[in-house]
Amino acid sequence: MQSTKSEIVFGFHSVESVIRNDPINILQLMVEKNRHDKRIKQLIDYAESQGISVEYLKKTDLQKQADSNKTQGVAIRYKASGKIEGKSLEDIMQKENVLLLILDGVTDPHNLGACLRTADAAGVDAVIVPKDRAAGITSTARKVACGAAETMPFFQVTNLARTLKQLSENEVWIVGTAGEAENTLYEIKLTGKLALIMGAEEKGMRRLTRESCDQLVKMPMAGQVESLNVSVATGVCLFEAVRQRKLV
Repeated sequence: MQSTKSEIVFGFHSVESVIRNDPINILQLMVEKNRHDKRIKQLIDYAESQGISVEYLKKTDLQKQADSNKTQGVAIRYKASGKIEGKSLEDIMQKENVLLLILDGVTDPHNLGACLRTADAAGVDAVIVPKDRAAGITSTARKVACGAAETMPFFQVTNLARTLKQLSENEVWIVGTAGEAENTLYEIKLTGKLALIMGAEEKGMRRLTRESCDQLVKMPMAGQVESLNVSVATGVCLFEAVRQRKLV
């Protein structure tokens, strides 16, 4: 059942992506009065062609609605379902050479948004997160994702350990990232049906998640810092998988 709760989505890339991909759930487009450029005009014309009402606001009023001074002159009221319509996770995991990204307890919406953007760029088939103690798709995550939040299949699961068991039963190889792993990212195979797990910002993967992994890997760290930001680490890991898959 789709949620009736609305949220404010702002920033040009995010707004444009929602209007193009899910116009039926947009309640209103809000535009800064002084925006008269070609880009905003095209967006307004398309919104009106989809039956979306447009409200013109002062810059300060628009920023107040969005609770941000980084609106780029545009925002929408959006009745988001929080889930991309289409294939179920069960269907997706059947795909040959499926590539999944699992975020175990990532709580910062900025990091989630960045991970979604990277996942989209790397051709990930779906992103999976636990429902509890983890960030969901918010206006902040949407803004950082630059449109990927509206196109990337995103699943919030009640029991991550159970989902990982289901992946294993469908012959998906599960690789988790951990600083104490023996092998580095560049020493293992990342082709075939693969689920890559990134741990939380501070604590890494939870115990049950770690125990569900087929293999643990680490990134070689040559400097003084012990770890990377989770969104940066996600990019490094995913694009190593992309590199390997192109060679097969």
